[in-house]
Formats: sequence, structure tokens, C-alpha cells
Amino acid sequence: MNTAIIIPARYGSTRFPGKPLAPVAGVPLLQRVWALGVSVAGKEGVTVATDDARIADFCAEIGASCVMTDKSLPTGTERVRAALQKLSLEIVRVINLQGDAVLTPPWVIRAVMDEMEREPSIGVFTPAVRMTVEAFEKMRAAKEAGEVGGTMVVFGKSCDALYFSKSVIPFVREKTVDIPVYRHIGLYGYRRDTLSLLAELPRGPLEEAEGLEQLRALENSVKVRVVVVDYRGRSHTGVDSEADVRRAEAIIAAEGELLPVYNGSYRFPS
Repeated sequence: MNTAIIIPARYGSTRFPGKPLAPVAGVPLLQRVWALGVSVAGKEGVTVATDDARIADFCAEIGASCVMTDKSLPTGTERVRAALQKLSLEIVRVINLQGDAVLTPPWVIRAVMDEMEREPSIGVFTPAVRMTVEAFEKMRAAKEAGEVGGTMVVFGKSCDALYFSKSVIPFVREKTVDIPVYRHIGLYGYRRDTLSLLAELPRGPLEEAEGLEQLRALENSVKVRVVVVDYRGRSHTGVDSEADVRRAEAIIAAEGELLPVYNGSYRFPS
């Protein structure tokens, strides 16, 4: 296998300590995310990268592959890179599936993996969803009220990213039913050498200003391919707090589970 999914999972979150092991509708958050990855790549294709023995012990309990990384690593991307260095050199592509991305549909992960195989010369891949007018208005109102969450992306005809922003971009002068506004999904695919390059580069002024790590690639002329995906009516959310757990549980109650089981036995149909 030359593509791996790595899930960075840090126990000591300042906002939500122990988050990876927190139950979401009865299943630990990390187990949910791991099972989503396994449903696409199989157990042999998914590795958890952590800095904490409690998470490593939990991985052993559920049969998940785990790699220990240094506690001093500041970002999930650097934790993914450190884990990749300990895995087989035959792995030439890696997907960073964030450990709190509890409602990421398997078909979105698959879409990114497929695009990585189709375009081996591109260094970075990431998905985005086209927003409806209703979702756009809701997002714009939230931004005007001071909320930070939610990242937008604009891209050209080749689907290579032009810019990412916490602001709602592009500016929509006249609203129609077909507005070109896309919400970025925080999942990344990297070519192995590109990930190593980005991890060595310093933070640039745009990355500093927006607080968006993916801008490091654009500031250094590294192409980022945007993979437009369809959530098929599913809702998107991450988990950064206990309140987010309740939000995720409400979505699961309303929309149903993404997988029939979370024990690592389910494979999403090709």
C-alpha cells in the first residue's frame, strides 16, 4: 500500500483535555474517526499518531496501529510527518485525517485518495463543499457576529487553490441560486516529499494573519488541489469542546450514523 491515513491525536488539548477518548453517542471520538479511515483504507492503512500513553493504550484495546511522536510538536501536520518517518518508505502519499473530524463521510476521504492517485504531480490535496444560498447567509451572519469557525477557499478552473480565508470569500455582489462560495473541509492529502518540505518551511505572513497552516503552501508556490465533494445531505462539524460533543450527538440522532459499526470491521463500498 502506497497511501496511508494518519490520525494525529493529542491528549492534552487546552480547551478539551482528553478529547480523543471522550464518548460521542457512546463511542470514543478517536474510535469513530479511526473507523471512518479504516472503512476506506482498511486497518493496515490507518495509523494513529499520538504523544500520550493513554491514547496508545486505547489504540491497543481497539486494534488500531499507533505511533508515538514527540510531545513538543506544535501542530497535527508535524505530528503526521513525524509518524510518516517511522512508517514504510513505500508510502508515498499520506492523508491527514484530523482526530476530531468525527463526521467526515467515508466517500469524502475516498474522493481525496482517488484524486491523489489521478494527479501524482500535485503535492497537496484538500476537499471543499459548495455552499447553498441558505448556508452562505448563515455563515455570513455568523462571521458578522464575530464567530471565527469556518474556512472558505477560492480556486481557479484547474481546481488549484487561489486562497483560503476565515472571511467569507469571494465577495458576492448579487446573490443567485448558484453562488461560487465553497467551504473548506479540514482534511489534507500530501505527497510524502511535499509534506517534508512544508514542515521545514517557516510560517509566512499570510499564515500568521489568518491562522491557517495551508497558506504556507500557497505562500511558497506549492499547488493545493481542491477536491469538490458532496456531503449528500450530511452535516459537517468538528469537536473542540464538550458543547461540540453535544452538537455532534444531535446531528447523529437526526441524520443517523455514518457507519453501521465502529469496530474496524466495516469497509465502505468501492
